[in-house]
Amino acid sequence: MAEQAYEPFPDIPRRNLMQETLEVPALIHLLHLPHGGRILEVGCGRGVALPPMAKLLAPERLAGLDIDPELIETASERMQERGVAVGLYVADVRDMPFADHSFDTVIDFGTCHHISNPEQALREVVRVLKPGGLFVAETVTSQLLSHPFRSKGQRLPWQAAPELSTYKNRLLWKARTRA
Repeated sequence: MAEQAYEPFPDIPRRNLMQETLEVPALIHLLHLPHGGRILEVGCGRGVALPPMAKLLAPERLAGLDIDPELIETASERMQERGVAVGLYVADVRDMPFADHSFDTVIDFGTCHHISNPEQALREVVRVLKPGGLFVAETVTSQLLSHPFRSKGQRLPWQAAPELSTYKNRLLWKARTRA
């Protein structure tokens, strides 16, 4: 697969509001995500999903990771404004700066659908996810609805992460558990 150039998603306030007030609460409810624990959002961008995750899941540790330092700076400002305690990291999902088994839940709102070498990203998710932990990712349907031209229907190469098995599958999101 050819290397895809990094291109940040546009900042659309209406879309951000929908993600914060509708999408994240629905995802948490429909997948019965566990409260507490250590949660990582990969590709957190401007941090739109982090405040509702903090409020609804009450994690003991919340972290966000993105490759773009400008987006992490915006996320940091958003967290300060909202009083959300979160660790923000400028890093690549394919080479994360966390120890093995650092998180109980890893959430991806499409990052792995938009990068080259998603196999390496999935291997890194497996590495940082504790045994029995959950990896939540958007489905191809979700990607096609939200980013029809950008995603091109790219499916995640699940064969690269055989340790992940389907836990719950909903139309827009899928949760997989790590063996």
